[in-house]
Amino acid sequence: MSTQIDHAEPLRLLAPDGTLAAGHVPALEGDELLGAWRAMLRSRTVDERCFSLQRQGRMGTFSPINGEEAAVIGSAWTLDPARDWVVPQYRELPAMLRQGYRLAQALAYYRGDPAGSRIDPGVHVLPYQISLAAQIPHAVGLAWGLRHQGSDAVVCTYFGDGASSEGDAHEALNLAGVRRAPVVFVLKNNGWAISTPVRKQTAATSFAARAAGYGMAGELVDGNDLFAMHDACSRATARARAGDGPTLIEARTYRMGPHNTSDDPTRYVDPVELEERRALDPVARVRRYLTSEGLIDEGSEQRLVAELRAEFDAAVAEVEARAAPGPDALFDHVYARPPARLEQQRREAR
Repeated sequence: MSTQIDHAEPLRLLAPDGTLAAGHVPALEGDELLGAWRAMLRSRTVDERCFSLQRQGRMGTFSPINGEEAAVIGSAWTLDPARDWVVPQYRELPAMLRQGYRLAQALAYYRGDPAGSRIDPGVHVLPYQISLAAQIPHAVGLAWGLRHQGSDAVVCTYFGDGASSEGDAHEALNLAGVRRAPVVFVLKNNGWAISTPVRKQTAATSFAARAAGYGMAGELVDGNDLFAMHDACSRATARARAGDGPTLIEARTYRMGPHNTSDDPTRYVDPVELEERRALDPVARVRRYLTSEGLIDEGSEQRLVAELRAEFDAAVAEVEARAAPGPDALFDHVYARPPARLEQQRREAR
């Protein structure tokens, strides 16, 4: 198997000023491109609203996606929701929504309702995973199983630079390489494992360089470039679907807000560096491109944001109107056939 080594510099197709690399024609275009733009704005809207709800005591801990939208959406838009799977960590809501997960489910999850982790039939996504890297072995097992069933489905799993140091990550990547499982590993290197900078996490030149050790393809990509992420992940998805094994994509991005709503990044993030990174904002980059192409303008963006805010407010109203979950909710959707000990615990909880 030929192994593609990561670029010396991250792959970039869309410059921060919104101009395309010479000669490049984006594969992401038309309605798909505008759908990706909508998803980026929806992600920012959800971040803004969820932060406010958490501060009001109407929601639990929330991890914003701010700054990582291109990495998540560019990769997710290479998948076929009808057959492919998304296995998230906890900062991939745009990818989950594309697969068919509902915004109201996400809000229920953030409010501590176990129903938020119940996935609707036919929706190819696993629930959020808070334990770092614990979802990566599941993604490999799922992909391996689908391949044994004769499916050409691909599994895309997400994790961060901090999670990549966990044993689960190494074991899963190694197994995926050995079994040539159809997995696209999207490692979002956002600069921080909560407050630990990348320089204290690895001595490697890049996380993508590790791919060679696992016997798989690897690419280093500008994670703030929607088109570059879509380009690299399209190759990875095609490779996996053709039976040519997994790919490790390092999406080099930056976390422009706190790790979550309990974090205070002002205690460890250099404000000068943060402002420099804001100049590379993935949403602003796509906005400049779409504006230059005449596909959007300020008015159309304002109308879309208003629509997305109304959509979010409707989902909040739906969730807050529900009765609070009772003790039974702890036991629902855990086993297809609950064992006797679990049924006993359910009776005791009641």
